[in-house]
Amino acid sequence: MYGYCIVFVSYTYNCYFFFNFCYFYMFVSQCSMVVGLLELGYETRFFEVVRYSGMNIFVLRYHNSATKDEDIKNAIEDAGFEADILPESSTVGKMPHGTLVGQFTIGGMTCAACVNSVEGILRSLPGVKRAVVALATSSGEVEYDPGVISKDDIVNAIEDCGFEASFLQSNEQDKIILGVVGVYSVIDGQVLEGIISSIKGVRQFHFDQISGELDVLFDPEVLSSRSLVDAIHGGSNGKFILHVRSPYTRMASKGVEEISTIFRLFVSSLLLSIPLFFVRVVCPHIPMVYSLLLRRCGPFLTSDWLKWALVSLIQFVIGKRFYIAAGRALRNGSTNMDVLVAVGTTASYVYSVCALLYGALTGFWSPTYFETSAMLITFVLLGKYLECLAKGKTSDAIKKLVELAPATALLVVKDKGGKFIEEREIDCLLVQPGDTLKVLPGAKIPADGIVTWGSSYVNESMVTGESVPILKEVNASVIGGTINLHGVLHVQAAKVGSETVLSQIISLVETAQMSKAPIQKFADYVASIFVPLVVSLALLTLLCWYIAGSIGAYPDDWLPENGNHFVFALMFSISVVVIACPCALGLATPTAVMVATGVGANNGVLIKGGDALERAQRVKYVIFDKTGTLTQGKATVTTAKTFTGMERGEFLKLVASAEASSEHPLAKAILSYARHFHFFDTGTENDAGDDVKTGWLFDVSDFSALPGRGVQCLIDGKRILVGNRKLMAENGIHISTEVENFVVELEESAKTGILVAYNDILTGVLGIADPLKREASVVIEGLQKMGVTPVMVTGDNWRTARAVAKEVSIQDVRAEVMPAGKADVVRSFQKDGSIVAMVGDGINDSPALAAADVGMAIGAGTDIAIEAADYVLMRNNLEDVITAIDLSRKTFSRIRLNYVFAMAYNVVALPVAAGVLYPSLGIKLPPWVAGACMALSSVSVVCSSLLLKRYRRPRLTAILEIIVE
Repeated sequence: MYGYCIVFVSYTYNCYFFFNFCYFYMFVSQCSMVVGLLELGYETRFFEVVRYSGMNIFVLRYHNSATKDEDIKNAIEDAGFEADILPESSTVGKMPHGTLVGQFTIGGMTCAACVNSVEGILRSLPGVKRAVVALATSSGEVEYDPGVISKDDIVNAIEDCGFEASFLQSNEQDKIILGVVGVYSVIDGQVLEGIISSIKGVRQFHFDQISGELDVLFDPEVLSSRSLVDAIHGGSNGKFILHVRSPYTRMASKGVEEISTIFRLFVSSLLLSIPLFFVRVVCPHIPMVYSLLLRRCGPFLTSDWLKWALVSLIQFVIGKRFYIAAGRALRNGSTNMDVLVAVGTTASYVYSVCALLYGALTGFWSPTYFETSAMLITFVLLGKYLECLAKGKTSDAIKKLVELAPATALLVVKDKGGKFIEEREIDCLLVQPGDTLKVLPGAKIPADGIVTWGSSYVNESMVTGESVPILKEVNASVIGGTINLHGVLHVQAAKVGSETVLSQIISLVETAQMSKAPIQKFADYVASIFVPLVVSLALLTLLCWYIAGSIGAYPDDWLPENGNHFVFALMFSISVVVIACPCALGLATPTAVMVATGVGANNGVLIKGGDALERAQRVKYVIFDKTGTLTQGKATVTTAKTFTGMERGEFLKLVASAEASSEHPLAKAILSYARHFHFFDTGTENDAGDDVKTGWLFDVSDFSALPGRGVQCLIDGKRILVGNRKLMAENGIHISTEVENFVVELEESAKTGILVAYNDILTGVLGIADPLKREASVVIEGLQKMGVTPVMVTGDNWRTARAVAKEVSIQDVRAEVMPAGKADVVRSFQKDGSIVAMVGDGINDSPALAAADVGMAIGAGTDIAIEAADYVLMRNNLEDVITAIDLSRKTFSRIRLNYVFAMAYNVVALPVAAGVLYPSLGIKLPPWVAGACMALSSVSVVCSSLLLKRYRRPRLTAILEIIVE
């Protein structure tokens, strides 16, 4: 059995021991540290030393049975260092618990087969719980156990398969990546390392002087990210300037780097291919130049030497990426587009070289096809460059969302007494909860928070889709990324980093773009068999044309000059190999889903995944909750009547006291009405709203909320019940005919009747109205025109439910339904296989949202409802229900069109390339033309998906066939 010891080199003289992990902090030079470790190794018989970058971290593995903590301490002291043993409760070096979700950029993927290969490798790694790879974004998301596998192990596993990989970000709260300006020499780097090593709470760091990136792992309980930046900046006396590197910026830079690399390769290939074109086509018409090219130089002509040299550069230097990618695919037991390109170009190159050597040996000179190989690679690189440009545009939505967040924030610094000291500009990513931020007119709000001073109008359209500026005063909540229009605001940050609304929107869009729609399985299956099928078809083409020529099935005048049957058949075979394009199939779905999720976000509709997008286009029923969904959710008391002679003010005070502890919208309406009535009776001018103290209410005990019925509690030892008929019946409260008739009258006018019993006697009734949203009726009619059946479900009574349903023309109504019963209603519609959507906003809608095939949460609703839903309607507007369904239908129409195009291209192109039309029509595709077609096919599919960016939300006048003059 072995123990482990981790040694940290630092400016402190402390030693931390836990179980079999030991942490040493010593101030030594690297050379003396190595000597000390060797001496320590002699004493403790350790077996391995691993050095980590940054803080000179060493891991020592030693015999646990032969060594004790004190032995290690003594050995270190004997080596000339100091060490102390601290209790195990220290937080330094604790191993992380739970799983992390990390994002990685993955380069070198060309089609769905590559995606399947990488996913298979990742899922086979120990400690990996989940892995999803997206071709369109060249990225992967991995959920892993950091106690079993590290992010570096994941990167290494991907790279071992031949792909390029780098870690982008994770949900760790103890890591920060900083860009450092001011490090110009090795000495500057050492000074920076020294400053960081002296900061308490820093666990590990790594500085890359070439890129200027500093990765720091720290203890969030000891050190905050802003304190870390301030300590480094202050320790260098302002020499080092630091800024937080956004992972999205880093990902964008990698995308730009890939595009520039492909463009550079394309231009290089083009410049080398142009001389080949001149030698083959132009120079024969220029006698002086042509005579030079025909001059013999050794065994070959000058033109042959020139073409061989130029094509070798294109084939093995510029085209090296295709061989590397093909090799990694074959090593992983899969095939992709790179295999086809490598096979086709190599066949053309090898044949041309063999033809030259054969001619030199025998004197019989066959035609060479060096130009074919060069032009193939050039056209493939052109297609790849155009594809990268197009794929970059599919992620414009995330780029625009990221740009909404301001780069810096004005921090208001206060002393312990809350007195203003100064203002200073900080990186927006360093804002912490509780910070007071100053927002100037025209500036973006840095974080979600509460206004503590000032008043202004704020434009929230970029986040919520609401075009009208909203007045923000003291205690109003604001959203990070929105624009302050007029006045100066002081905002206390409440949510920062990944917890802000904007970050959650970005996360939702990212998750949707990473997810796979079920229809993608078709492309994955085709990709797995496509390349072997094409290679088999190419071999069959070669054999058929060669055998047909050998037996004289076609005339010899079809052959090229100085050509033979084998060369003639080989050109058809190469055309078949290079014209086949599995990329178009692999890009058909993910690019369309990426564009659709981005378009949805721009229109206030957040889509959580491709599977939800696919289900929404087949929705048959849309079930609406009533309160807060079809209605405005702003209930108001319109009637208050007593039946026992109790004074109205006393009656309202009793009811308000009972409802004060409830979170139900109707309870808040009752409390607001009673408060206003109470203060009005006493002559108070202040309509205090929610901020008035509740000291005027009775003391309540034994309060309990009864879902679907109401509330009950004790006031002065007497029971009070506030709720519906069911609550009264369960408690044996008699409802007189007069009360019943009054409640029926309320319900038939679309109001909710709330019954109140005090001391087991029915005391009075409250009438509450919740007005319908203005767009409710036309949205319902619009859904019906789209072939979708609307249904309303509510916990309210049948009369009120029917009255509301009648106003919006809903025929199917389910009333007096408990929260759990709403999920049962959803399942009842799903029994015949129908796709059901549920639209709701409250906590009580969460079971139904989760049970529905497509859950749609109104954005202004609760976090729990939003969590359970597949779609989030940010604008709190029912018209977005139509937008969500219409967008999904348009998206999948586009995906089907992409598949039809990709399949039709391959189905039509392969026979033409194989020469099926040559005997009858004389049509054949030279390999370089086939390569151009293959390169442009994937580009055309991506461009087809990009047409979704022209999507416009449907106009209700068009859906309802209303002619506006």
